[in-house]
Amino acid sequence: MKKYILLICLVLLIATVSFAQSVKVSGKIIDEKSNDPIENATIKVLKNNLFSVSNEKGEFVIEANEGDKIEISHISYNTIIAEVQNPLIIKLQLSQIELNEIIVSANPLQDISQSIVINDASKRISQPRSVGHLFKDIKGFGITKKGGYASEPVFRSFKYEQLNIQYDGGMKVLNACPNRMDPITTHMIPEEIEKIEIVKGPFTVRFGQNFGGIINLVSKNPTKGQLGFHGSVEGGYETNGDNFVTGASMLYVNNKFDILFNGSYRDFGDYKDGNGTEVPSSFKTTDYSLKVGLNPTENQRLQLSWRQSFGRDIKHAGLPMDSPYDDSFLIGFDYKWKEISEKVESFSTKVFHSYVDHLMTNEGRPNFKMTDSSSPVEVWTYGGKAELVLRPSDNSKIFTGIDANLIGREGNRTRIVKVMNGMPLPTPKTFTDKIWQDASLNDIGVFAEGKFNISDYTTLTTGIRSDFISTAIDDPADDFVALYGGEIADKTEVNVSANVSAKYQKDGFQTQLALGRGVRTASMIERYINHFNVGVDPYEYVGNPNLKPEVNTQIELSFVKNFNSIEVGASVFYSFLTDYILPVVNEDIPRKFMPTTPPIVAKQFINIDKASQTGVEFTFNYKATDKLTFTSDVSYTQAENKDFNEPLAHIPPFMANLGAKYEEDNFWIALSSRLVASQSRIAASYMEQETPGFGTLDLRVGFEPYKGLSIGAALLNIFDKTYYEHLNFSYSNSDILSGKIYEPGRNFTTYIKYKF
Repeated sequence: MKKYILLICLVLLIATVSFAQSVKVSGKIIDEKSNDPIENATIKVLKNNLFSVSNEKGEFVIEANEGDKIEISHISYNTIIAEVQNPLIIKLQLSQIELNEIIVSANPLQDISQSIVINDASKRISQPRSVGHLFKDIKGFGITKKGGYASEPVFRSFKYEQLNIQYDGGMKVLNACPNRMDPITTHMIPEEIEKIEIVKGPFTVRFGQNFGGIINLVSKNPTKGQLGFHGSVEGGYETNGDNFVTGASMLYVNNKFDILFNGSYRDFGDYKDGNGTEVPSSFKTTDYSLKVGLNPTENQRLQLSWRQSFGRDIKHAGLPMDSPYDDSFLIGFDYKWKEISEKVESFSTKVFHSYVDHLMTNEGRPNFKMTDSSSPVEVWTYGGKAELVLRPSDNSKIFTGIDANLIGREGNRTRIVKVMNGMPLPTPKTFTDKIWQDASLNDIGVFAEGKFNISDYTTLTTGIRSDFISTAIDDPADDFVALYGGEIADKTEVNVSANVSAKYQKDGFQTQLALGRGVRTASMIERYINHFNVGVDPYEYVGNPNLKPEVNTQIELSFVKNFNSIEVGASVFYSFLTDYILPVVNEDIPRKFMPTTPPIVAKQFINIDKASQTGVEFTFNYKATDKLTFTSDVSYTQAENKDFNEPLAHIPPFMANLGAKYEEDNFWIALSSRLVASQSRIAASYMEQETPGFGTLDLRVGFEPYKGLSIGAALLNIFDKTYYEHLNFSYSNSDILSGKIYEPGRNFTTYIKYKF
């Protein structure tokens, strides 16, 4: 850890340096065409993050010095960067309509409580294997890693369906594999992600079931480009794994019509950890997407989205099988009409359909000599949303609407048994195991959420939502039916969620207090999986169609304060979890496959009465000069299974991220460090083991020799640290490796992109 002391001391030393005082500057913001004043525009001084909001006359006052750079943004206008001068008159140009985003920080009546936006282009230099790897350095997040590909974010204590992960404001591609070899984060290329929006709890009801938070993966928006034809080509290489990435995009935009094409190919090999051990982690993916937009009028937009993803030869070191292929498509249609009338601000609708065709086999694994297993599985998802936004007054806004997600899964496992009880069979026997039992789960939700400016500096938000759930299986296995006493009836339930929050902001200070009740219905795995190993332990898991929905009642208090060059922020949160769903050993359910192999009993999903999570997050950033910035954040979550008197499983340990970045007009260099503590709070019921702490250091540089061309390089894990994350799986069905899957050792990466 001594290697990181210098960086920590440097941050603290610079934080004590005095800084110059600014003066109050007055200005006005107007529409470029009509010269009408623009209300509720946000003005931010870039060097210190102080901000102000324009009034009904378009006027504002902010502390800044002449020559300082300021950012002006508004929900209906293009964001611009300007210099402070006297007089300060700023003209904004109307933007095209945004369909992909859920968080609009430029308007207090649009803001979602306890939400953040992550947009860090420096991550592009390190060729993330999938979108899941983009969460590695975001405070509060860990990554569940099953190999080199199928990684998923864990936020605080929440994972899998406890997080509502979506694309572009509501579209989804769900996993067909019960082992989650193909989570939603694998069906979109990282280079296509413009930003990640995060709602840190059940504090909005507008975007589907929200138990532990919402993650919106926002793809690049063609309407933000300049008029005309544009494009880019890019490529990258990594030494650790002999990894290669290439991509291209083409964009055409005019006032009425736009079209965007993106394509990418990735070929990743087996990487080596810090000890030089080769980790089976190779894969190949080919992805492309197409967006076509039409603007019938200035305040209407239609958009058609289409994407396909093709995965090949995917190794999953932490799972008993690999994936010869994983193919998916997503088609979506969006329409939005804004500024309909004085009282009706907008109407929007979204419909989508996605499909995943996934195959997993054990070919190349040790047990293939005894049993040839093949599991083709499929998932269909249909969904949509309609939302009407009302503006009863200048100080209030009402969002009301309906949304739906309809899910169906099918698939069986075929086993050709060659050896039984240690003896080769003269004629192999074939068995068919029902994986999904032709299950379906439908959710139709209705919601209303209101936002009210109750004073010049305070906004109140309240919302309520009802989800109408129906679920069924059409082809149940005989032993599953017998376990639950005969025919399994279709299930229905109605779940009610609600939230209330208050936000106060003035003179660079913002504080929020939010209370939310989020309800999540049991997932298909939790309801219907039948004697499959879908956890981190060696148990077979059995679903439970009689599960009750789990409830998260969460309270969170946060603040952020911007001094001239310093930003300080913190959050503290507590969740009371009832009817929490988890698997427990049931001595009355014997192991079904290889019944004499320990453990000889299965786990069954049940509801427990009480669980909880609590934690804190802290941020300290210092802008030493216009070019040099220091960043730091820490996060810690503690979660408790109160029924079992043990910690909840799979909780990321205490983590600190430290960074320094120097930027010139055409050059930047960034140093970042992750310091992760040991995790000694482990769940014995999951056979968890204590994880040692570690620290890593990465260096990234970027250079633009001329306009349009950018070149980057990175040295990751500089000291070739041998380590693994607490959430990493262990090797499964391997006769070469055992124990936890370690992270990559030292890795040199290069990246080049040309835009035209």
